[in-house]
Amino acid sequence: MPIPASCALDELGWLAAGHRVVSPNHDARPAGCAIELIVIHNISLPPGMFDGNAVTELFTNQLDWDAHPYYQGIRGIKVSAHFFIRRDGSLIQFVPCTQRAWHAGVSSWQGCERCNDFSIGIELEGTDELPFTDAQYATLIPLVRQLKQTYPIRDVVGHSDIAPGRKTDPGPCFDWPRLHEQTA
Repeated sequence: MPIPASCALDELGWLAAGHRVVSPNHDARPAGCAIELIVIHNISLPPGMFDGNAVTELFTNQLDWDAHPYYQGIRGIKVSAHFFIRRDGSLIQFVPCTQRAWHAGVSSWQGCERCNDFSIGIELEGTDELPFTDAQYATLIPLVRQLKQTYPIRDVVGHSDIAPGRKTDPGPCFDWPRLHEQTA
């Protein structure tokens, strides 16, 4: 289920491949702000549980806060990402790349605050403690290549790189050499 290597983005930043589920949790980027950064995250809801719809429900403000005790700690948050790659490699896009998704929170990269303004957020279904799947890399790598061809991307970083001490994802199991070697 990986995306085709030549799959293009339209003028609004929607990928032609993958499934689209529109999140209300986004807004306009600041005028004249270039998309220069890709931020890799991991997420699973509840933590360590895969294959459910909770992440999609969270990103679309439809999560049943009473469905699991963990959700009480995140009750009412409004977050999103541009892309979500499931364990099987399937891709969901929630926000067009030209818009600002709410994925980074308080963050800084090379002295620039508010990374959401100039970044694209990619969530991988997973945790810090488990390796990501080959299917996820088979989707992530062509996606990163396409984003680099479309936008003036200067770097690909983890959430932990732009919010150190606050965030740890994508975690030590993420294969940075594999990503960098295949997207250079």
